[in-house]
Amino acid sequence: MKILASAYAFNPSGSLQLHPGEDIVGWKLVEQLNRFHEVWVITHSYNKEAVEKALVRGELQNVHVLFIHLPFDLRKFFYKIEIGQRVYYYLWQVAAWLKAKKLHKAVRFDVVHHITFNNDWIPSVMGAMLPVPFIWGPVGGGQRTPKSFMEGYSFSGKLADGIRLFGQWIGRHLLITRKRCVKRARAILVCNQETKEKIPIKHRNKVQYFPVNGISTEDLAAEVKKRLSHEAFQIITAGRLIHWKNFGEAVKAFALFSQKHQDSCFNIIGEGPEVPRLKKLVEEFHIQQKVNFFSWIPRKELFQKMTESHVFLFPSLREGGGAVVVESMACGTPVICLDNAGPGFHTQEKWGIKIKPLNPDYIVNEMAAALERLHEDENFRHGLGQASRRRAEEYYVWDRLGEKLKTIYDQAGIGQEPKAKVKRRSRESGKPG
Repeated sequence: MKILASAYAFNPSGSLQLHPGEDIVGWKLVEQLNRFHEVWVITHSYNKEAVEKALVRGELQNVHVLFIHLPFDLRKFFYKIEIGQRVYYYLWQVAAWLKAKKLHKAVRFDVVHHITFNNDWIPSVMGAMLPVPFIWGPVGGGQRTPKSFMEGYSFSGKLADGIRLFGQWIGRHLLITRKRCVKRARAILVCNQETKEKIPIKHRNKVQYFPVNGISTEDLAAEVKKRLSHEAFQIITAGRLIHWKNFGEAVKAFALFSQKHQDSCFNIIGEGPEVPRLKKLVEEFHIQQKVNFFSWIPRKELFQKMTESHVFLFPSLREGGGAVVVESMACGTPVICLDNAGPGFHTQEKWGIKIKPLNPDYIVNEMAAALERLHEDENFRHGLGQASRRRAEEYYVWDRLGEKLKTIYDQAGIGQEPKAKVKRRSRESGKPG
């Protein structure tokens, strides 16, 4: 088939300054579609250099890539605030659709698949408007910050979340393209329960769970180690250091845990506007000697640090996917996370510990208690690690996700003539239907 993929984020190396996880997802899912079909990709021009180098190396065959950007370097202007990024993205989609409209006349696509930067409240313009079958997802966007945590946000954090909620309402209730997306989609792939609940009930029969994260066979190359309790107890976390990732509560939980375990350490990997506040918290709890801050590091090095750690602690409040959770599972490192959105979807009690996001004090105490349990019960911790590794191998390997995507296409009748038309033609020709 001829597939048109809308992939604003599509980059084999990931763009650290923008959205590295989303970039790699776009690249990997196109790679999987390319196993079975010819693919055209419309992506943003920021990916151009890395993509063209990869194509020269022959990393993708039978893939055609078109780069689109808005004029006057509007991305720098809109990217100053989070909601501005969403506005810019929607405008980019309109420009991409105009290009796709002309391209479709020449190519005649069998399906349009909107792959990256999928939110249920920021619809796919291509999916809504192009007269071809449509696959939407993996889609997130249904997750939101629990109200009990809003009080701890700064004014700017509260404002950002308030604007996001307003944008969600507009997208779900006023945008015609959103209604057309939901109606026209042959399949809607969602990455968490909260997003499924935002799809109108009459269309939920088209919804399937599909992760927005995956791992390669190379990621599984390292052998799972049994981290011993008599070793210095290492806790790790990683991600963009922004307000809704909630890393401040992780620092507080570690401070509580480390009162009893002086040889423990907490490694925080990432960059973002929360760094000064987090460092101030570390000083207030007098744990400067136990907490280490690292800037972005290469993915291979991150995996190494995860493999060496006893626990991965991830308290994000509204994470749509949570790639680092899946990566930690691949390393055989038990995860402690909140029972919501992407991390809650990835983590089950057989291979991790989930905490209900009731209020900040509750999760701090529960995270500290979970760390204590994993520290004291070596067999329990090692069992969770082995189970999380098995889960990663069985469900999240990219080739397995590619096979699942192929099955979804088949079930949705993509590339197949509708049965009703076959029967009608059979009757018209006088042959049995």
